[in-house]
Amino acid sequence: MSRSESAGTAGVQESWQLYRRLMRYAWPYRWMFALAAVGMVLLSATAGGFAAVMKPLVDEGFVNRDPGMMRIIPLVIVGLFILRGLATVMAEYTTTWISRRVIFDVRNSVFRHLVRLPSAYYERQSSGGLVAKLIFDLEQIAAAVTQAVFTIVSDGLTAIALLAWLFYVNWRLTLILIVLLPLSTFLLRLMSKRFRKTSEQIQLTMGEISRVAQEAAEGQRVVKAYRGQDTEMRAFLAANERNRKQVMRRTAVSSIGMSILQLIGALGLAVVMYTALVVGKNTAGDFVSYLTAVTWLMGPTRRLAKINEVIQTGLAAAQSAFALLDEPPEADTGTASPAHVSGQIEYDHVRFRYAMAEDDALTDVSFNVEPGQTIALVGSSGSGKTTCLSLLPRFYRVGSGSIRIDGININDFRLDSLRSCIALVGQESLLFDDTIRNNIAYGAEGDIDQARLREAARAAHVLEFADRLPEGLDARVGERGMRLSGGQRQRVAIARALYKDSPILILDEATSALDSESERYVQDAMRELTHNRTTLVIAHRLSTVESADRILVFAQGRIVESGTHGELLARNGVYAGLYRSQFNEAAA
Repeated sequence: MSRSESAGTAGVQESWQLYRRLMRYAWPYRWMFALAAVGMVLLSATAGGFAAVMKPLVDEGFVNRDPGMMRIIPLVIVGLFILRGLATVMAEYTTTWISRRVIFDVRNSVFRHLVRLPSAYYERQSSGGLVAKLIFDLEQIAAAVTQAVFTIVSDGLTAIALLAWLFYVNWRLTLILIVLLPLSTFLLRLMSKRFRKTSEQIQLTMGEISRVAQEAAEGQRVVKAYRGQDTEMRAFLAANERNRKQVMRRTAVSSIGMSILQLIGALGLAVVMYTALVVGKNTAGDFVSYLTAVTWLMGPTRRLAKINEVIQTGLAAAQSAFALLDEPPEADTGTASPAHVSGQIEYDHVRFRYAMAEDDALTDVSFNVEPGQTIALVGSSGSGKTTCLSLLPRFYRVGSGSIRIDGININDFRLDSLRSCIALVGQESLLFDDTIRNNIAYGAEGDIDQARLREAARAAHVLEFADRLPEGLDARVGERGMRLSGGQRQRVAIARALYKDSPILILDEATSALDSESERYVQDAMRELTHNRTTLVIAHRLSTVESADRILVFAQGRIVESGTHGELLARNGVYAGLYRSQFNEAAA
């Protein structure tokens, strides 16, 4: 076997495996498939029946002028079309129902898996590309699952019924038609390879369009401020043009291939007609019936030839979706789920390196935090502060060393148990396009404790602006919370952490982007939040962490100093230099 033949065989096997995996999503609805199959069988039978009824219509009706047959044939034709209409409704409705159920299930599976993927996966993928998988790619799968099955079964049975009638009427003429099949099969195989390749490119270009559009929408202020509209337009035009070219390539392959197939069919029909007219011994009814069957056969064969395009497009989409589903989710092999966590934390010689990075982000980091203490992490950008705290909720896995909470290695915790005891407030707290109330109670299981929620909103100074809104806490915050100011969003995020009531709190530069008035409100809310909680604070402004129980100074992934504010100033080291620098900037 040649290399090209081996590659072709491997491609067919891969396609078949993909399709089998895809059909597993349709298998639970096999009884609806059975109902659809009944409709398809009836459709096929009516096609063969209509061709068959042409013989008595011509011979007995038009030639012999049989009165009985002249009365019966019109009623038979009307009955066939009534039956065909009912069969069409039955087959098309059930296949569409199955199609939407399959898309519903696959989309749920993809999204369920998506939210369980590790943080490293999101760093490798664009959010626009992921959205395109959920929307565009999965719609292509629907056609491959149901439209393809409908066409293959319905038109396949119709072709079989019509071919059987053709053999019955004149088997010699029918053999002439069948001789043309190998040529058609060879052409379909060539088209199949091209369809798959262009379909995969279309998936990629749709992801690129989605990415560019999403970036422009989310960064609209930066786009306006830096007059980047033309830059974004050029990027979008380039992505859109690549998509247009790939779609046109697929259309060209489809239209040229179908035209050649139709030409082959027309040549076969011409040969059959010539043979029947010159050397045939059939009656006029036989000829009309035969011609009707051949004419009807061209429709199903054309659709069967074109369905390959649908299948290859769907398989390319399925390959994209299954590649995501095959990504390993966050490792969750731990079993520990303690009923109570006091909040004691220990980093023991922790080392970590990001994938594809040449150097460690953290090197030999060790420190202890007692329950209820507040520990501040300071240092220049890129020193390892955020990476250090990202390891605690296991957004990333420790490379070597260990992190323990209450003496238990965090790798031994169940993920949901570990993260239930940690609350996080970041510099840009993400709010969801929902009400203030639901954003505060985000992630909580069961009914919302309205009294506790309102108390959290009061302590975080959320009620001071929410009560002035017509809908109060039920006001929607808009996409990413854009209907609220930065300070208001941060207060909602703090209320969310208060409502969660976790023993461990991570504050990642929670006030660095706020004005002085907003910062005052947020600092008051944070004092409520940190009370009786183990708190880890990443701070850019050192004045906000002067009262911390201990300050850890990071530089190049290491802890270079540790102590209280007063101790570190007296030491006159890195921290003192940072503090004097910020003090001088503030004074200036």
